[in-house]
Amino acid sequence: MACTVGIGLSGGVDSAWAAVSLLKEGYAVRSYTMLLQDGGEPTAQKAAAVAQKLGIPHRVLDLRNEFTEKILDYFVAEYAEGRTPSPCVRCNSLVKFGLLREAMRADGCERIATGHYARREDLGEGRVGLFRGAEPVKDQSYFLGLLTQEQLRDALFPVGTRQDKNAVKEEMAKLGLVPKEQSESQDLCFLPNGAFAEFVSVRRPELVRRGKILEEGTGKVLGEHEGAFAYTVGQRRGLGLGGGPWFVTRTSVPENLVFVSREAASCREVMLRGVNWLVEEPCVGEGLECEAQLRYRMRPRQCTAVNLGEGRVKLLFGEDAPAVPAGQLGCGYQGDRVILAGWIQGETR
Repeated sequence: MACTVGIGLSGGVDSAWAAVSLLKEGYAVRSYTMLLQDGGEPTAQKAAAVAQKLGIPHRVLDLRNEFTEKILDYFVAEYAEGRTPSPCVRCNSLVKFGLLREAMRADGCERIATGHYARREDLGEGRVGLFRGAEPVKDQSYFLGLLTQEQLRDALFPVGTRQDKNAVKEEMAKLGLVPKEQSESQDLCFLPNGAFAEFVSVRRPELVRRGKILEEGTGKVLGEHEGAFAYTVGQRRGLGLGGGPWFVTRTSVPENLVFVSREAASCREVMLRGVNWLVEEPCVGEGLECEAQLRYRMRPRQCTAVNLGEGRVKLLFGEDAPAVPAGQLGCGYQGDRVILAGWIQGETR
């Protein structure tokens, strides 16, 4: 009897190709689309149309309340606390491989598939490895770094082995599943225009208040802003300052202050919390050599990851690395393999 696989179907190219691939491999495929917010019905309709053409069952899961509680409320709260959230990472672990996975398993699905550009490998003795996708530009392993071994054991990432996204688009267009001209979403699913400050300010209007932009070190007032929550470490655009370039070095939401410098802030140490180990966890005080990626598009930097215990890790860099805001994910790699991931905590230095 064929193994039953549940696939998260969005109606886009990647998940459609994944569904086709699974069918070719002989799996019994069931498709699921998450309704995450009001106005999401068109996405569900596109996914249903793909499922109908493939002749596979399709189900829409209304997770709007859960998505608001687990992702949207978290997103707003992080900015209100002066951190820069990474909602896609949280959504993958709590919603896609959390709530969606639970619904699939309740329907009898033995494996869970998505359209992520990542790879997973069974390593023996019940261990599963998470690896970068074959196409470096599309790699999404960073966003999956908090998946547990239990979640990865169920997972399938059919698209992760593909190296040519254009070829994937061509195949889906020829099959009449997804129009070649259909654009890819490049922003957060709940922020198609990327206007996070507006999104937060509607829900926390008290954060919108005029404050000062100060030069780091001298304290000289360089300008004003309309809410420190809207700025993030490393930002250089949208500051409205002359004589630059200027870079945001830190913010204080309670004091409503933004600090800038002519040089981007750097660090030699980064603290992570809530660390998920995807290799055997070293003893407390021991370190592993790896390359750390502190933003999705950041070039990985060589470092030593020292296990501090209780879910904490200190990343020690041999050279200056770009400072990054608290709240982002830090991901450690050995080659293409993800070995750890955790939330960046506090200031880096």
